[in-house]
Amino acid sequence: MSSTHRAFAYSFLDRYAALLMAIVSSMIIARLLTPEEIGVFSVTMVLLSFTSALRDLGAGQYLLQEKELTTDRIRAIWAVLLGTGLFFCVLVAAAAYPVARFYGDPRMVDIMLLVSLTFAISPFGSLTYAWLMRELEFESLALMRFVSALVGACSSVYFAWRGWGPISLAIGNVLATLTNAVMAMRVRPAHFPWLPGTQELRRVLSFGGKFSAVSILNSSVAAAPELFLGKLQSLTTAGYFSRASGLAIMFQRLVLDATNSVVLPMFAKESRETGNIDSSLMRSMSYVTVVGWSFFIGLALLAQPAIRLLYGSQWDAAVELTRLLAIGSAIALSASMCPLALTATGAVNRLTWVTGITAGVQIGFIGLASFHSLQAVGIAFIAGQFIGACIWLFVTWRHLGFSGRELLKTWSRSAGVAAVTSLAPLLAIVLFGFNPVSGARSILISVVGGIILFVLSASLLGHPIFAEIKSITNRYLRGKHPDSRGGRE
Repeated sequence: MSSTHRAFAYSFLDRYAALLMAIVSSMIIARLLTPEEIGVFSVTMVLLSFTSALRDLGAGQYLLQEKELTTDRIRAIWAVLLGTGLFFCVLVAAAAYPVARFYGDPRMVDIMLLVSLTFAISPFGSLTYAWLMRELEFESLALMRFVSALVGACSSVYFAWRGWGPISLAIGNVLATLTNAVMAMRVRPAHFPWLPGTQELRRVLSFGGKFSAVSILNSSVAAAPELFLGKLQSLTTAGYFSRASGLAIMFQRLVLDATNSVVLPMFAKESRETGNIDSSLMRSMSYVTVVGWSFFIGLALLAQPAIRLLYGSQWDAAVELTRLLAIGSAIALSASMCPLALTATGAVNRLTWVTGITAGVQIGFIGLASFHSLQAVGIAFIAGQFIGACIWLFVTWRHLGFSGRELLKTWSRSAGVAAVTSLAPLLAIVLFGFNPVSGARSILISVVGGIILFVLSASLLGHPIFAEIKSITNRYLRGKHPDSRGGRE
């Protein structure tokens, strides 16, 4: 198996295992905690996402791409990680009481004090994590993330079952971070120094500053809905948004997180060697859109049974919002590879200002809509994603000069496969109704039928992803029969 395919395999295995645990634990917790309790934790964590975006000031990204990783540079990276970890630990703890007073909920104090510990713990895992990414050691990464996610999920469920309320989720978060750090310490490279240094500090911070700006802008966009809703409407409403967006961003966890961790270094390598990533960009975009559009069409059609099956009837108020967020997320996928392309080709300045413009548009729309209703926020999300996608595509096209005709061809094939795949959830709606009492049968028919239709339509329409499906199938069959011609790859 090639190194790229192996990297994708472990990356996807890692994300799917963690996602499965997240789904199961969220199904249980949604029945143990009320929408208001989940809203309290959700708003708190959204606030902390701003500090998380600045957690290492881009030091991890610097380690990932630096060609000459000297001892002094490792010391500087370690200094940044330790310094920012301690700083944000103190900052979050100090902000606990003012934040709780602002939102009028004292439960936020204990949550923030507890979660502040993760900032002091995480540097001991972050350095090794970045090193493993650099060395493409996805097997070790998958094991670390799986075990830590398992510990966090089980802890949260246990304490929620014991009646600890929203702080049970914070306990799970801290224990997951601690587990990850302990496992990382065991595989930390022996030649990595323990003493931090400042000799190459300016070099590390110069590189990481722009990436930190992009991270904070992206965090602002992700945080805006729940922060606005939690203040302008209620924490319960923020809880509904949290569950709706959790379903809508499932594709991020299913596909994009795993894909991006491999695609970015792949783009960067091709850019260094050939100076042209157009072919890889179109291929990556075709894979992401064909799977993503199929997923989001299904989610929009089956939002009600999905909500009922996963969370229960107490979350029905999130159904319409889930449909709207699915539409907006599908639109955003059309430009999802653009930030990676700009980063890989060194266009960090363009990446920064485009992120700033699109973030401003999306936050502005969400802020105005939050004065009205959840549905208004969903519509604003669609509008913001549409404008943002147009800007990203235009700037990336100007930078790379890829063929517009090839892009339309890529989209049309993906749209065709997604349209055929959507026949499965449409059949479920015909059989069981748009809002069935029990959603299990609708989901089962949609998933099984959708997979079959997806493969068949990808083959008939000549979509590039079918070649990947054939390659994976053939590789699996050769693995089952190593003595056949060709043996193992």
